[in-house]
Amino acid sequence: MPESDAHQASLPPLKLNSPGKRILYVPYPLSTITEESCGGAEQILFLVEQEMHGRGHCTTVAACSGSKISGELIDTGGVAFTIEQLEERDIEQNSRTLQTIRRRANTEKEFDLVHDHGGRFWTNSAKFDTPLLLTLHLPRDFYPLGIFDDVPPNIYFNCVSQSQLNSFSDLQRIMGHVPNGIDIDRFPFCETKENYLVWLGRVCEEKGLHIATEVAERAGLPLVIMGPSYLFPSHQEYFDEQVQPFLDRNPNFTYVGSPSVAEKAAILSKARALLAPSLVEETSSLVSMEAMACGTPVLAFRRGALPEVVIDGVTGMIADEIDEMVAAVRHVDAISPRACHQHVKKHHQRSRMGHDYERIYEAIVNPALAEEQARVFARQPEIISAI
Repeated sequence: MPESDAHQASLPPLKLNSPGKRILYVPYPLSTITEESCGGAEQILFLVEQEMHGRGHCTTVAACSGSKISGELIDTGGVAFTIEQLEERDIEQNSRTLQTIRRRANTEKEFDLVHDHGGRFWTNSAKFDTPLLLTLHLPRDFYPLGIFDDVPPNIYFNCVSQSQLNSFSDLQRIMGHVPNGIDIDRFPFCETKENYLVWLGRVCEEKGLHIATEVAERAGLPLVIMGPSYLFPSHQEYFDEQVQPFLDRNPNFTYVGSPSVAEKAAILSKARALLAPSLVEETSSLVSMEAMACGTPVLAFRRGALPEVVIDGVTGMIADEIDEMVAAVRHVDAISPRACHQHVKKHHQRSRMGHDYERIYEAIVNPALAEEQARVFARQPEIISAI
């Protein structure tokens, strides 16, 4: 029996035809939730909420003013544009979210489940009885020390990759991992490539933009840099000191800031390769999925989940240091654009992600089933997919 089939056979049966659930989604408090959201967690929340709404569940999102979602929006206040406003927005959004949960308790609109993607609401869970699923989007060492020491009994966790799950295997009520997905239809396949490289991500040192500029310069190729506006002053300093000098001396290097999804897809689809020289243990890589959906290979460092997302020699190349990535640029034409696209189509479709989360929801609202599932995952830390 294949490993995936053996895992499926070990899990309790789930009924997926039960009535629709009332689900409340909570994002990071500084960002609106739209199809143009820049943050990875915000993009995933948008797609999961849309998928669940389409599957007949009653979905609600507690988010910033201006969010555009499929179900009901609980407006938690205006958008904050600086990190200095985080604490104020945090209090405002958490308060309004908590009020909504309490107001609807014991009514026909009572929520069956809260799904926290922002990671800043779940610590309020001792104040209500509704089960809450926290999707852990960040590496383990990004969370405050001791934050998981005293977890309320209505909290469940899931990760977004196997490598991330390995670092959280000590948590109680961990519901496995659900690999992230994308809306593949928004990233059209293109087999014909032009002779430039792309870097896409949050402009900060940990994402390795300065390494991407060095790789492109040494490879003698143009580089298109796409990244959102600065959140921390240190990000601006990093760009000015470590990236701007490369732009100044390389007229073929271009910085386009924060493009729309359509603009991003157009640039990705024609690129020779996407560079992903991250310096942290990535838990996933939506930008790699987006590039591969377009048929564009990814050259990535061996950090965290990147080797799970980018299949070495099939959808890109995995490197351990800069010299290897420079060498990989010279051989990237050996990667089939069609293989890149087919991999994302098979493993990272939004519909697959929606299916996986729906099964976790079904388990969580049945306490006995949830406890059994958590025990199964505790016994099988090597599993490669959720439920």
